[in-house]
Amino acid sequence: MADFTPIAEKMRRAGLGEPVIRSFERNYQALVAGSSTDIPEASIRPAVDLPRADQLPEGDDSLLSQAVVIKLNGGLGTSMGLSKAKSLLEVRDGQSFLDLIAKQVAWRRAQGAPTLRFLLMNSFSTSEDSRAALAKHPELGPPEELEFVQNKVPKLSASDFSAAQWAAQPELEWCPPGHGDLYLALAGSGKLAALLAEGVKYAFISNADNLGAWPDPAILRHFAESESSFLMEVTRRTESDKKGGHLAVRVADEQLVLREVAQCPEEDLERFQDIARHRFFNTNNLWVRLDRLQEALEANDGIFPLPCIRNQKTVDPREGDSPAVFQLETAMGAAVECFGDATALEVPRSRFAPVKLTSDLLALRSDAFQVTEDFRLELVAEREGQPPFIELDKKHYKLVEGLDALLATGVPSLAACQRLSVQGPARFAEGVRCQGEVTFENPGDEVAVIPAGTYQDEKVSLSGS
Repeated sequence: MADFTPIAEKMRRAGLGEPVIRSFERNYQALVAGSSTDIPEASIRPAVDLPRADQLPEGDDSLLSQAVVIKLNGGLGTSMGLSKAKSLLEVRDGQSFLDLIAKQVAWRRAQGAPTLRFLLMNSFSTSEDSRAALAKHPELGPPEELEFVQNKVPKLSASDFSAAQWAAQPELEWCPPGHGDLYLALAGSGKLAALLAEGVKYAFISNADNLGAWPDPAILRHFAESESSFLMEVTRRTESDKKGGHLAVRVADEQLVLREVAQCPEEDLERFQDIARHRFFNTNNLWVRLDRLQEALEANDGIFPLPCIRNQKTVDPREGDSPAVFQLETAMGAAVECFGDATALEVPRSRFAPVKLTSDLLALRSDAFQVTEDFRLELVAEREGQPPFIELDKKHYKLVEGLDALLATGVPSLAACQRLSVQGPARFAEGVRCQGEVTFENPGDEVAVIPAGTYQDEKVSLSGS
């Protein structure tokens, strides 16, 4: 069997704590043993008949004094060409995700929850820039007190499972362990013990790029009264969500589980993506009882036994011919199977508005979304809970700089648009309104200006200037 000792020593030299090392060793041994991480279709059944958030009685702010809002802020947005925290991207009127989150916290505190706590889980790559951005919001407190930093783990050579070596850029020998690391990072930083000492009982956790997520007092009261340890917010899957992790019930013990696409056998992929069969996907808006989390960590010698997800990549993601490696990750939502009393709640789409692609950012910048009084970003009423489906030419708009060029002189109206496609180099003029299904296509190499006007259910051929 492969020797884990050199890997453990490398992790200790990097300053990682023993619980992190033991947790990684658990996943490492599963990899070496060839243990399958798959969740076959035959082992689960769809989750159905979940309680609905829109049927809950109204809540009040009283329980927020026992709550902390935790935002996952470790992502750099490299897939969109960013080299800084994705949360620092401009969303509306010069305001970033982090600016709006700060205003959400300040607004809620002013409305009747003055002791509501707030934390960011940063990565080593996002900590400095994010703390500098938070300095613009002194009402939240000292930036260094508003963060804890997630851990890192070694990439593993696909050939012999040793710690990967890459002398050209040694930092690429490491990778994030997935957002499932939150539980160990929260405990290892001392923040978990500090929160419990202050009487904080409930944590609401969500992604920093999801401005629809907020600790709704009605959901908090529902969670508190349920006495469950863990609650996952889920919403109905649409075409754009079919590759996202979905909620299911394990047949063997009736336990709720989260199945990610990386855990789906290839022969089951069609059923995985069947949104009529598996109706609910994980929004990554989670509620956790912190005292129960502490008990679970103590019962497992300081680790949290989340199922491992194995991803095969190259040590340098920008060089496809660099050595193949395994990255061992865990998903935060997979904790739904670690608590026997875990529950799920169906929430409206308004609580899920993340940015994974530039097309998502275009939707947020358009009038399909609005900034609410409490600084959330949600779909306008006429969208009836469904965002527009947007397809942008990857050659031109995969990166944020390409999207910025597309919107340099105007952001199109998408409030009544069901599907928008932009192919080829283009730029929206001010005053473009799209309704129904609209395609703009420029076969040339020169940028074409999309003239002002209303376009409804049509395919428009453009020519460059």
